[in-house]
Amino acid sequence: MMHLPARYDHVGSFLRPKYLLEARERLARGEITPQALRLVEDKAITEVVHFQQELGLKSITDGEFRRTYFHIDFLEQMGGVKTDIPVTVLRPDGTEELAPPVIRVVDKVRHTKDIQRADFEYLRSQIAPGMTPKVTIPSPTMLHFRGGRAGISREAYPELEPAFYDDVAKAYGDELRSLHAAGCRYVQMDDTNLAYLCDEKMREAARLRGDDPNELPHRYAKFINKVVAQKPEGMLLAMHLCRGNFKSTHAAAGNYEPVAEALLSEMNIDAFFLEYDDDRSGDFRPLRFLKPGKTVVLGLVTTKFGQLENKDALKRRIEEAAKYAPMEQLALSPQCGFSSTVHGNNIAVEDQRSKLRLVVETAKEMWGDS
Repeated sequence: MMHLPARYDHVGSFLRPKYLLEARERLARGEITPQALRLVEDKAITEVVHFQQELGLKSITDGEFRRTYFHIDFLEQMGGVKTDIPVTVLRPDGTEELAPPVIRVVDKVRHTKDIQRADFEYLRSQIAPGMTPKVTIPSPTMLHFRGGRAGISREAYPELEPAFYDDVAKAYGDELRSLHAAGCRYVQMDDTNLAYLCDEKMREAARLRGDDPNELPHRYAKFINKVVAQKPEGMLLAMHLCRGNFKSTHAAAGNYEPVAEALLSEMNIDAFFLEYDDDRSGDFRPLRFLKPGKTVVLGLVTTKFGQLENKDALKRRIEEAAKYAPMEQLALSPQCGFSSTVHGNNIAVEDQRSKLRLVVETAKEMWGDS
């Protein structure tokens, strides 16, 4: 098993600076070229890399500054995949909710080009020695969970097993090999679907699509393991379970118990980022399934709201988690990214800084500088 660069980490996305959002709007109006936008993105990424390094973070991302949505921008570049732009709906309480995007498999899934390599190469060029560049990509389970059997072409895949899962795993493996060849050694897959299977509303929706929510976590564990089997030697592969993260709202709630055994015992992932910032995630008992050699990164610091957590309270929660999984297999992070979509959470840039500083300080006090 590979190990994280430090006991403190972060999920990946950061609030976009105003000048970057303005440049994206200018591109949409046809006032600048994609090449001009990329130069603006380069500038913003250089700044956010320095921001992370100043805070003492060891794993460094590009903030997902080249993306509009954390999942669609990647998946739509896979051969055989079609996506629609998500729509926002107004909740009764006046907040906005991002309706799940429609993701369809219309042909054989295949890797037709390097998706993240150029972005990684720019990120790596900006990083100081001793830092680890991390690439974040959406989980392959999104190609199944969003639409189920109905969302996957029967012409391309009369049967899902094994051809569909093998093709997707091969496509992901090709992308991982492309990144590895460019020097990438740390990739994180962001997965909403296993977290959604902790929520009874989402479980019922899966039943209505013809899937068994009790069987799906085990099927997805086998699916992810097909991807892991393609992973180049020396690459750390992590997974973040996301419960929804759009303008400080969430989409799913529920204890991890329905997926814990499949996730923590069956899946051959090196590290798991689990959201534990409030009561909607339940208790730490599911951590009892964590196998030796793996790490759970406790997402105890929320990215949804600016109020800063109490350091002593965080330490008590880490100690509570350590009753179910060994302290040496735990680490600390914010619960999610600060901007899973281009819109960003309702939190100030300075609060973002304070939250990350708190994570680093708390982790060093709990585990030392290892």
